[in-house]
Amino acid sequence: MTKFRALFASAALALPLALAAPPADAQQTTLRVFVGGQQRPDVMRQILDLFQQRNPGMRVDVEVGGATSDQQQQYLNTVLTSRDSVIDVMLIDVIRPAQFAAAGWAEPLDSYLGAERDAVMGRYLPAYREANIVGGRVIALPYFADAQFLYYRTDLLQKYNLQPPRTWDELMSHARTVMQGENNPNLRGFSTAGAPIEGTVCTMLVPMWGAGGQFLNAQGRPNVNSPEIRRSFQLWSDMKAQNVTPPNLAEIPTDRIRVDFQAGNLLFAMQWGYAWNRFQNDADSQVKDKTRVAPLPAFAGNQPATCIGGWQVAVSAFSRNKAQAVQLVRFLSSPEVSKMQAILASHLPVFPEVYSDPDVLRANPWFEFARNSVVTARSRPVSPDYPEISEILRTNMNAFLAGTRTADQAIADMNSRLARVYR
Repeated sequence: MTKFRALFASAALALPLALAAPPADAQQTTLRVFVGGQQRPDVMRQILDLFQQRNPGMRVDVEVGGATSDQQQQYLNTVLTSRDSVIDVMLIDVIRPAQFAAAGWAEPLDSYLGAERDAVMGRYLPAYREANIVGGRVIALPYFADAQFLYYRTDLLQKYNLQPPRTWDELMSHARTVMQGENNPNLRGFSTAGAPIEGTVCTMLVPMWGAGGQFLNAQGRPNVNSPEIRRSFQLWSDMKAQNVTPPNLAEIPTDRIRVDFQAGNLLFAMQWGYAWNRFQNDADSQVKDKTRVAPLPAFAGNQPATCIGGWQVAVSAFSRNKAQAVQLVRFLSSPEVSKMQAILASHLPVFPEVYSDPDVLRANPWFEFARNSVVTARSRPVSPDYPEISEILRTNMNAFLAGTRTADQAIADMNSRLARVYR
């Protein structure tokens, strides 16, 4: 990382940096940004320090909370429902803009962008432009993109003369071969999110898409009692029966996958982009220079698919410093910051041109194919009722993985409850 830090030396982005901002001047405007613990608040602090240097009349504090998207949202629900002005700017998951627009929690940005609105929004990757415009209004701006990929151990595949799998059946076969050959009780073939968290929605949807299925039918109604979604349940049942997945899969949140892979205890992992930087740069990583990234598998005869992710920056509707908060949001959602995040955190850019930047590719060689994966990634259901939809999907998949519900029981419960949401 040393050579990449040098790129930003002129901006005084020295490491490490504390989360606390410099002492406030009486004349300063103080803004407070909420960021989750998994969205690299240390990198956010560096970016904010640069913003403060360029805007000496402004101070920005960081509030860090929640290890998962769900925990972060629970906190924001409490703050915003009470109309509290304590937060000025907040990171929100790509699935949240419709919810924030319906609740009136985010300040629409159209009037602040003015005549530049269409030009500003036109620079982003289409999926993120569309995600942040709700009912014709700009609700937030993209901070970084994300998608799920297949991480794999190059050393172990090479040892057994195996190529990265293109199908789920190949993945299971490769996993059995390596696990049998290594005879290591700590090594598992594959892991994904299985706890009752947001990431487990993708655990359900990705194999369904990879079987050629759709969540909604042509009439816009849930299509959960389909052969394709049953293939998703069957896939995880087969992996569990063959000991390919960890026995406690129903307890595994997103970052636990990263921890297990980083410790050398996984052959394959379905994980988000941020993990690459940790695998390559954390002092305790056992997989440095032994890891590569590939598109996720599909079922034979179908195209692979991945779940779109990413984080947006929104201005609280209850902020007392909205104009200054918008100024900060526009900086955080700039090509300059997108490049910084790519190099310092392997956060995927929201601007197409950043993917081909030579400095970015030196830090993240796999970004060469990542752009196409992000562009073709699928969205989870877009709805103001998404929190309820998510809860129905993830709790049923979690119950199935835990063995407390059969596939038939989980699908029946989803059908019944989703019918009330989509009435």
